[in-house]
Amino acid sequence: MTRTGKEYLESLRDGRVIWLDGELVDDVTTHPAFRRSVGSIADLYDMTHDPAHADALTVPGPDGEGRVLRAHQIPRSKEELRAKGRAFKLWSEATFGFFGRSPDYMASAVAGFATVPEVFSAGEFDGSANVLAHWRRMAQDDLYQAHTLVNPQIDRTRPPSEQEEDDLCLRVVAERGDGIVVRGAKMIGTAAAFADEILVGVTQRMAPAEADYAVSFSVPVSAPGVKFVSRTSYEGRATSVFDYPLSSRFDENDALVVFENVFVPWDRVFAYREPEVCHQQFWRTPAFVSFVHHGAIRLWTKLEFLAGVAVLVARANNTYDLPPVRMQIGKLMAWVNTAKAVAVAIEDGAEAVPGGSGAVMPNREMSCAQLAIGPDLYPKVLNEVKLLAGGGLIQLPASVRDLRHPEVSALLGKYVRSPGHDAEARIKLLKLAWDALGSEFAGRHDQYERFYHGSPHVYLPALVREGDPDAYAALARRCLDGYGLDDA
Repeated sequence: MTRTGKEYLESLRDGRVIWLDGELVDDVTTHPAFRRSVGSIADLYDMTHDPAHADALTVPGPDGEGRVLRAHQIPRSKEELRAKGRAFKLWSEATFGFFGRSPDYMASAVAGFATVPEVFSAGEFDGSANVLAHWRRMAQDDLYQAHTLVNPQIDRTRPPSEQEEDDLCLRVVAERGDGIVVRGAKMIGTAAAFADEILVGVTQRMAPAEADYAVSFSVPVSAPGVKFVSRTSYEGRATSVFDYPLSSRFDENDALVVFENVFVPWDRVFAYREPEVCHQQFWRTPAFVSFVHHGAIRLWTKLEFLAGVAVLVARANNTYDLPPVRMQIGKLMAWVNTAKAVAVAIEDGAEAVPGGSGAVMPNREMSCAQLAIGPDLYPKVLNEVKLLAGGGLIQLPASVRDLRHPEVSALLGKYVRSPGHDAEARIKLLKLAWDALGSEFAGRHDQYERFYHGSPHVYLPALVREGDPDAYAALARRCLDGYGLDDA
């Protein structure tokens, strides 16, 4: 069965090691840098128990017992894939698109692994049974899976084994009868500090000589030796929800994840000393396109939210009916619908999973197109909303305390208002806009949307690989073959 929000919060009090600002965090559920954000995740879990949303968000479990998060389902039809997308949409709307690594993100990817478990038995180590057992356990226990896949950015010109130290990148340092021991670091552990378990893997191709670094596994975030070094908490720096309505509640956090001689039991290992298996676990299963499906739905929702902020700001400025402003709003809506069209096409073009026993997955070519379109659209939308907001976006009182002070409040009431909007309403709206567009939280999201599924040199060639360039060339060739010198 799915957990309640209260049960989720209780699970976080497990002794996990999180460092922030030179201090060890005692309890993420009460710490001012994390408590509201984990509370927002708890609200998502509570939605699964709301009769208005339960059927959309949950399905019968893998063995037919109880109900589990729909994200864990292996879709067997286009309709089931679409239903998954609608579940993503519900949770995305609850966080206005600002939680990229909500619990349904990795849940869908793990279901992708379980769709073709044979991929994990391609090498000497057979992790297929472990993958299936992990998928069932994550679904039935309703666990929050985070992941970290990227090696630290120390020297990108050298493979892991040729770095200054042999454990800068995570590697296997010992093999025991009951499991393995790993040491090193991974980045970027988005939302890992809020999860139950963290899946570790690699996405880059590695040579056979890098076998010590070719490992995929999942361990509890509270496992001995696992440590998180958190980036700045935007929630912690938010002076109030009124002043920072997004960063104070939807800061999913990112952290460097350090493994200091962490023991991993064999049944938690999915790939071991197999560079090719580590790579193919994302590309020969629906895991990666499941990432993209979730990301496409969330980006569509996030752009809807930003377009809505633009509409509200234009109305507050009393410029909404001006033709140039209508043109800007129209441009934003066109971009929103572009994102929506890609998300819909990812589902509508559902493909059979090779070797997946009748399972379907998001369309691969459209998924790769999403990787290119999303990073291009997001900064354009931000820029357009900033142009609409103008100088009012930065001419704001320092905090809600100004509105509570009689003398300052009187000044604001006179000079910071517009038709139909008193000072409090106008400041509240523009504070929301600033947190989405110009705050440090907003800057992180701008960078995040550009790179959260990889760099352009990775995803643009992938579009050529997963698409059908020969079909485009054939269409052009047909035109060429339709005339010659004699037609001159």
